[in-house]
Amino acid sequence: MATPTVSPPPASAPAPQAPRPRTALAAVLAVGSALGIGELVAALVSPASSPFLAVGQAAIRLTPEWLKETAIAWFGVYDKVALLVGMSVVILAITVVAGLASGRDERPGLVLVVAMGLLALVATVTSPTFGLLDLAAPTAAILVGIGVWPLLHGLALADGRAAAPGAPSPTHRRRFLTAAVLTALGAVAAGVAGRAVASSGTSPGSVALPPPATPPAPPPVGADFVADGTPTWLTPAADFYRIDTALSVPRLSTASWSLRIHGMVDREVTLSFDQLRSMRLIEAPVTLTCVSNEVGGTLISNGQWLGVPVRDVLALAGVRPGAEQIASTSSDGWNCNTPLGPLTDGRDAMLAIGLDGAPLPVEHGFPVRMVVPGLYGYVSACKWITDIEVTTFDGFTSYWEQRGWGRFGPVKTQSRIDVPRDAATVPAGRTVAAGVAWAQHTGIDAVEVSTDGGPWQRAELAAEPTVDSWRMWRLPLTLAPGSHRLQVRAVDRSGYVQTSQEALSIPDGATGWHTVLVTAV
Repeated sequence: MATPTVSPPPASAPAPQAPRPRTALAAVLAVGSALGIGELVAALVSPASSPFLAVGQAAIRLTPEWLKETAIAWFGVYDKVALLVGMSVVILAITVVAGLASGRDERPGLVLVVAMGLLALVATVTSPTFGLLDLAAPTAAILVGIGVWPLLHGLALADGRAAAPGAPSPTHRRRFLTAAVLTALGAVAAGVAGRAVASSGTSPGSVALPPPATPPAPPPVGADFVADGTPTWLTPAADFYRIDTALSVPRLSTASWSLRIHGMVDREVTLSFDQLRSMRLIEAPVTLTCVSNEVGGTLISNGQWLGVPVRDVLALAGVRPGAEQIASTSSDGWNCNTPLGPLTDGRDAMLAIGLDGAPLPVEHGFPVRMVVPGLYGYVSACKWITDIEVTTFDGFTSYWEQRGWGRFGPVKTQSRIDVPRDAATVPAGRTVAAGVAWAQHTGIDAVEVSTDGGPWQRAELAAEPTVDSWRMWRLPLTLAPGSHRLQVRAVDRSGYVQTSQEALSIPDGATGWHTVLVTAV
């Protein structure tokens, strides 16, 4: 009996696969569309809820202090740019990988889009300024992302399904490319429009500044040694250092801005910008220093500030006995603590509305910020200030104090060599060393320079317009051919000699003698 022949079952056709470059591009466009729409919705509802920026701000809040200090040491005032660029690179890399993994199945890309959206949602909800309207931007981003990704992935997959082996499919390719171009244009347009709306608001240039009650004296001749290499005594606003936690500069309107003073006061007070501007104004030069400034660092600038004395504002509310400090809060939720003593002891602590004869630049706190001579910025220089609570030391712990920084933040006596720079080559024989020294609200009495560990030589000091600003110094030196080590130290008005003991910035400011190595030829 013949054995029947059984034919093998037909081999199943392999699942169609979309070209990998197209799925990678589709993933990038889906995430880009989500971010663009999120930016636009945030600008219309609440700029701080931008998904991209919300994740960046969360990263800043969660970053260990040693890593923040490392970033500031590496990138200085460009630390935020470095963070945003780094975030962009990471997002792009992860998105491309997810797109490449989605050749046959859209799920890897979909998981990525949803995960990124949820991350932005969590970052928004955990923000210190969170409000219900802030949910709109990340929600819109998620919806757009999960809508765009399947559409583009489906077009890419249709191309792979329709194409014969080795043969292109121009119709499906054109459909995909057309959709990709339109998506890219929409994402860019949404993002640009969102940034434009978020950047709108009162222009500082349109704000009129009343004159101070007493015009300040002009800086005396000889307040700096610019010809020898020191900075100018007043720092141009464009060159003023900026260190804060704001990835996106708050854009506040003077019409809607207000300042609430409450807590341990006799009466709660709320001031509009016009009310604040109509109070007694003072104008004074004050040097600001960042606590993150390394020995010899550049995170220090000097400005001519115009504002209302903080003590006058506190007097409106009436500070109750037992109060020890104020907690000031920015419009973006950042806060700091400032002891009451430096605010009421007669120094020029102010709620500033002007810098160097013009309204505050937006990035430096427009329309109002706090300036306190003699304190590091992390305990005093609240930008975009909208709230002051009078309280006790136990009643409030500030943003930086929670992260291990000191409570009081008095500026430490320091000095810096500006010329010659470290590793510089100078002519043998006669040369000039020059730089700056500071001990805000104490004043600098002397600056001394040592060459190769030899005796300290007293430098010539520039005129001192005020003890609240830095002081320039210069010293002619004779250097023999070869390598030399220059060190500088300052002596302040109290008689304190700047310590040689080296300490890091955390918890309350770096110490040590600035040292440069030069070669004379």
